[in-house]
Amino acid sequence: MTIQPVPGLLTAYGRRSAEWAGLTNIIYSGEGRNAFVAVTRASTGVLNYHAAGKVQASVQAEDMRLQRMLGHLSHLIPKQPKRVLVIGCGAGVTAGAVSIGPGVERLTIAEIEPLAPQVAARYFGDYNYHVIDNPKVTVHIDDGRHFLMTTSETFDVITTDLIDPWVKGVATLFTREFFEGAKRHLNPGGVVTQFVQLYQSNTETVKSEIGTFVSVFPNTVIWANTNNGQGYDLVLLGQVEPVQIDLDVLQARLESPAYAEVAQSLREVGFSTAVQLMSTYAGTASDLAPWLSDATVNSDRNLRLQYLAGLGLDLEQSGQIYLEMLQYVRFPDALFTGSKASLEAVRTAIDRAAGR
Repeated sequence: MTIQPVPGLLTAYGRRSAEWAGLTNIIYSGEGRNAFVAVTRASTGVLNYHAAGKVQASVQAEDMRLQRMLGHLSHLIPKQPKRVLVIGCGAGVTAGAVSIGPGVERLTIAEIEPLAPQVAARYFGDYNYHVIDNPKVTVHIDDGRHFLMTTSETFDVITTDLIDPWVKGVATLFTREFFEGAKRHLNPGGVVTQFVQLYQSNTETVKSEIGTFVSVFPNTVIWANTNNGQGYDLVLLGQVEPVQIDLDVLQARLESPAYAEVAQSLREVGFSTAVQLMSTYAGTASDLAPWLSDATVNSDRNLRLQYLAGLGLDLEQSGQIYLEMLQYVRFPDALFTGSKASLEAVRTAIDRAAGR
């Protein structure tokens, strides 16, 4: 008996297949060990990476902006980002952004699905700096949490490029215990970065994700990727030590020949200067403490986040959630240093975003 392959439309869009019938070109569909993976090309030419029946990464402007922010903030903030761990490969754009950091000497990608690096290399190489073929990059086919908890290595950067926390098993990468494990594997001055989506989510889910992260990293700084000024998604950056960023030193690095590729990568997603990048500031753990006071901390013993996230699957509340957060945001005097002009420019941008 011959078993027919799962239709590509179903692989790519899952329960929303009927909505997309005839509207997209499926150029790859595969059944992996742990997930179905697909690649589609829209009529506009935009490539989409699908896993678990949903777009998880794309070369759409807002998605590229998030992926580049996550990658570049991860290597620009720590002083010595030599050894990097990226959990989750996806389209490879985040890992690619990290890989071109001049200070990065070794990058490890831990990816549970063997098809993902193959797809990233074949279809997204022009967007991810051909990260899979980079000689300083090692790909481990392993559950990200298992790899982190069993390795003897320590890292200067640990970043997670994850899919939705309602997908089976993913919520275990958003628990307090996981973040504590990441903290144990950080070198002094190292950072952990995490993507948090505001779209197709709800306030309780976002609070749980942020609240859990800051329970382990009380010095967390949050950066926002907005879409037409509205909330879209976030980058959380945690460090054991207080985070400090000299705006002028950062600008000088971006203007140096060594960082030319990084600077170009940021320009492609709308950041021409360090001030513009830092103006995406969206709060600290201390700023948001009142808002997070009722957050459910996600732990291995309950994994409540997996169910909270599922309840927000069909919601579009990102703008509302972001506006709630902005009510608590104030200019972080302890975070930024630099010239008066640079500080004033960032202050003005932050106040403008908050409607002040």
